[in-house]
Amino acid sequence: MTTSPTSSDQPLLSLSASWKTALTSQLAESENVLSVLEVDLDNRLHFVKGLVVVTDCGIKSLPAGGKDWQNWNFRPGLQLSHHDHAGVGHLQLTDEQGLLSDWRFTLGQNLHAIRLLDHFNEQLQSHLTGQPVVRAEQNICPSCKAILEPDQEECPVCTKVIYTPPSTWTLFRLWRFAHPYRIQLLIGFTLMLLGTAAHMIPRYLTKPLTDEVLIPYQNSQHVDPHLVVLYIGGLLGSAVIAWLLSWGKTYILALVSERIGADLRTATYEHLLKLSLEYFGGKRTGDLMSRIGSESDRICVYLSLHLLDFATDVLMFVMTAVALLQINTKLALVTLLPLPFIAWMIHLVRDKLRTGFEKIDRVWGEVTNVLADTIPGIRVVKAFAQEQREANRFRVANKHNLAVNDRLNKVWSLFSPTVSFLTDLGILVVWGFGIWQVSHNEITVGSLVAAVAFISNFYGRIDSMSRIVSVTQKSASAAKRIFDILDHVSSVPDPQQPVAIKEVKGQIELREVGFRYGNRAVNRGISLNIRPGEMIGLVGHSGSGKSTLVNLICRFYDVSEGAILLDGVDIRSFAVADYRKNIGLVLQEPFLFFGTIAENIAYGKPDASRDEIIAAARAAHAHEFILRLPQGYDSMVGERGQGLSGGERQRISIARALLIDPRILIMDEATSSVDSQTEKEIQKALDNLVQGRTTIAIAHRLSTLHKADRLVVLDRGQVVEVGGHDELMAKQGAYYELYQAQARHAELMGEE
Repeated sequence: MTTSPTSSDQPLLSLSASWKTALTSQLAESENVLSVLEVDLDNRLHFVKGLVVVTDCGIKSLPAGGKDWQNWNFRPGLQLSHHDHAGVGHLQLTDEQGLLSDWRFTLGQNLHAIRLLDHFNEQLQSHLTGQPVVRAEQNICPSCKAILEPDQEECPVCTKVIYTPPSTWTLFRLWRFAHPYRIQLLIGFTLMLLGTAAHMIPRYLTKPLTDEVLIPYQNSQHVDPHLVVLYIGGLLGSAVIAWLLSWGKTYILALVSERIGADLRTATYEHLLKLSLEYFGGKRTGDLMSRIGSESDRICVYLSLHLLDFATDVLMFVMTAVALLQINTKLALVTLLPLPFIAWMIHLVRDKLRTGFEKIDRVWGEVTNVLADTIPGIRVVKAFAQEQREANRFRVANKHNLAVNDRLNKVWSLFSPTVSFLTDLGILVVWGFGIWQVSHNEITVGSLVAAVAFISNFYGRIDSMSRIVSVTQKSASAAKRIFDILDHVSSVPDPQQPVAIKEVKGQIELREVGFRYGNRAVNRGISLNIRPGEMIGLVGHSGSGKSTLVNLICRFYDVSEGAILLDGVDIRSFAVADYRKNIGLVLQEPFLFFGTIAENIAYGKPDASRDEIIAAARAAHAHEFILRLPQGYDSMVGERGQGLSGGERQRISIARALLIDPRILIMDEATSSVDSQTEKEIQKALDNLVQGRTTIAIAHRLSTLHKADRLVVLDRGQVVEVGGHDELMAKQGAYYELYQAQARHAELMGEE
């Protein structure tokens, strides 16, 4: 609908008082502010504050580090353009005469810049056409003041940072893992019920044993010996039966809980492997290891021990309450007096324990993160003599973990003794009331003794049940952290009805491909047709989008705009695993797993024969150095291939790619981190690898791409040149400048 000009109050809400004062002094009487942008970089990319403002009259600016305001009214030919690259956003204001002004900012301000550009274009169009601005009423987030879409109910900025505390109800979601073992659970529950009933028998026998044996014997009355044997036998028999039932129950339910824990770990790990690289980019290794390992183990212990004890306590609690009502109703009612106070305390501390234990889990993740960083990188730590620094990092994380635990223990240490104190008081009240009833002949001594035995058990169960609050909240916190992984949906999903991949020819077509990482545009409008068997070289400055383009072709990420086609079919139509089986990847820093060399070469084809492995190693020029190792192909490779040189690791990586015989080959700067002699050996292996395959190669050294059919030059996420080496050199454009710069660098370094 048509709206009047936006009030200048709303855009100013995010500005500091000093900015508001400075800006207000520059506004005409009826001028309204539509959008503001705080720029934070000057033209030398130093951190300096400035301001850009769009009003209903034009655009105003206080340049970064400047003192004098600049002002341009809306007029024909005025244009404002926006782009971002390598972590820096850029706005340029131009007219027919050329550049009027430009502003740079970090990408934290990118959303504000895009919003300011939209307001500028709308208001400029309004001035040129004489038509009022037409835009839907905008909802404003009350927290971060971000503009919401018309149908958007939640702020996408705030919902990313809103913390959701763990709920005890999360534990009920574990039923999907328990459901396959429902028969065993039913048997275990039945044994629990029978075992609890068997534990009640001795307390029932207390009354007749006292009234019919002990008191008559004390009063020198005759006692039937058979009666004594009967009661003692009943006590012994019930103890044996209770022991057998308890053993069977514990064994069965322990087996089930272990299997539930194992299934939970497997499901979490399998789901984790299906998630896209985008998810792992925002996670720490130690935190994920902690979730799959210690958190699932905590749930397993809870199910096998604590929950089992709690269920037994509940059954015993109910049975004891029924027995007390049968013995003496008044005494039973007196027994219930402390319950409201205990229930109130449990409610009081439950939320504090729940949030506290979840925080403890997150802080413990910080400790494991230090270990996950340091242990794999121990060579770097020692090389730079940073042992003390890493020890200090661990000490700080461990101290933080200790402080969080101490704060929670203050709550728990008061709660548990208080519950025990209330239960002790309850037993004293029962004794006093019971003695009063005995003195008024309302109850026998045997009934009182039996009632006190039941009541002691009753209060003992209350005390035990109250302690379950702590472990339940710990387990709820652990379950939430695991289900946070299981609930995460991959940003690279499999299609519901995937297209079957038959024979791959290797034609790759990019149609207006664009990709944004968050609010940063990395690639824009890339169109390219790669023929089957053709070798394409990707070149460009660091940050130009080469690796991102390769990641899109491998479908590690999905395009934000456009499409990528394999043999005329959108790659999003294929099952991810089926599609990637046709791609061989050789990285700049090859990753080798702990195991034998043969196992590493056969990683992509585990069922490969030894002859196939050796053939791939020969083609990768790796066979000779492998035979020089003590156990040859059965030699163990240290974690991440620490026992091998960089060139040897790379040739094993090439052999691994050769073994799966891919139709598409991706090489991401495969020779940039080795010396010239090793590069020649690797290049021979690569020559064997690229034959007959569609190849996309990124190379740091442009001279390594001399065999490429075409070179694609990228700059700021866009294709600026395409052609052969001689053709591009003749143009003396972007590729020519790159080549000359590298040649000058090689000459300075004394390279041939």
